[in-house]
Amino acid sequence: MNVNLTYAAEFLPPDSLTARLNALEQAHEKLLLGNGAGGDFTGWVKLPTAYDKEEFARIQAAAQRIREQSQILVVIGIGGSYLGARAVIELLGRAPGAPEICFAGNTLSTDAALELMAKLEGKDFSVNVISKSGTTTEPAVSFRIFKKLLEDKYGKEGARERIYATTDKARGALKTVADREGYETFVVPDEIGGRYSVLTAVGLLPIAAAGIDITALMNGAASEMDALLNHPGAENPAWQYAAARHALYESGKKVEILACYEPSFRFFSEWWKQLYGESEGKENKGLFPASVEFTADLHSMGQYIQEGERILLETVVRFDKSLGELTIPSDPDDLDGLNFLAGKSLDFVNDQAMTGTRLAHVDGGVPNVLLTLPRRDTDSVGRMIYFFEFVCGLSGYLLEVNPFDQPGVEAYKVNMFALLGKPGYEARREELKNRL
Repeated sequence: MNVNLTYAAEFLPPDSLTARLNALEQAHEKLLLGNGAGGDFTGWVKLPTAYDKEEFARIQAAAQRIREQSQILVVIGIGGSYLGARAVIELLGRAPGAPEICFAGNTLSTDAALELMAKLEGKDFSVNVISKSGTTTEPAVSFRIFKKLLEDKYGKEGARERIYATTDKARGALKTVADREGYETFVVPDEIGGRYSVLTAVGLLPIAAAGIDITALMNGAASEMDALLNHPGAENPAWQYAAARHALYESGKKVEILACYEPSFRFFSEWWKQLYGESEGKENKGLFPASVEFTADLHSMGQYIQEGERILLETVVRFDKSLGELTIPSDPDDLDGLNFLAGKSLDFVNDQAMTGTRLAHVDGGVPNVLLTLPRRDTDSVGRMIYFFEFVCGLSGYLLEVNPFDQPGVEAYKVNMFALLGKPGYEARREELKNRL
């Protein structure tokens, strides 16, 4: 990953990196050795080369069966159990002939469930249910619904061959059901939290089912791991980006906007928002992660970015080359006045829009960081996943929070369970009655 801080420099103190080198060195060591806060969940740090090769082969074999058997794969999971896979699949696109990958269990919407059920009518489909415990409400409810659909369509025996469970290796409700029913299972590693799990079976099975080369994806991540983990110091791009983010945060910036000029990047931004929001947002600290899709959002969010409260910093992801070429044609009438663009590539126009926007935002008081990758392919996406994860770990330690827990996520669940009448939550339900 190439990190360009040119358009952030005027907002940064001259020692933004050097003043943080000791802290970055300590943070780097905590990730490398797993001896910092949350160190039990740093299994992702060396994952790109230390992954389970036997399970990886089983993932590839299962993905092949899914491609042969099914027109649709329903992936049931929430948060880190689906965002990483969806991010990669939408960014890279599924291969020709691969099944459509649909996502469920990330909402409690009746309409969304019914729409997906209608799409499945008359189609062969399989299910990949992803949950470490098997008791998270949204995916557990969804699995009940789609498991019944499978059993009604194929019978219990036929359904068994079409259900894949990604869960704890030894315990939990989903593991118990999977063992009892004979579903093929894959492991959510104990040492890797959900939002860091895209390069485990959690993300790799749906990604492979979509026909994406997961070996190339892992190779890209391994290359980035070598560049970042094995080369600490001021030249390390992850150190540079983490230091800049932290310095801008301490100077009063409170929101980081992730922008890209590729519409297919939208769900990668959603994955990124969970990664940074859950990792940094603790103890009343942390940048709020937001995202925009340019150039479309320049016509909706551009005004605020340009002239709203000056609490923003902007990170732009750019792919250096498109996957093809498109030239703007000439028009004899030129009623739109755009013949001055005739013969130019659409890439060129997009790049100039990006540069002009970045300069305008800097002039408006928004520091801008540019992250560049060669092209939108599996190698670059693997690199980008690892880069953002590594920077996130460094950033959490710079903030002096645990980057690998998420205690605040439980607050809404306690209230929801109380309101639903779950046994054991009676006292909380009585408390809530007075507020309703």
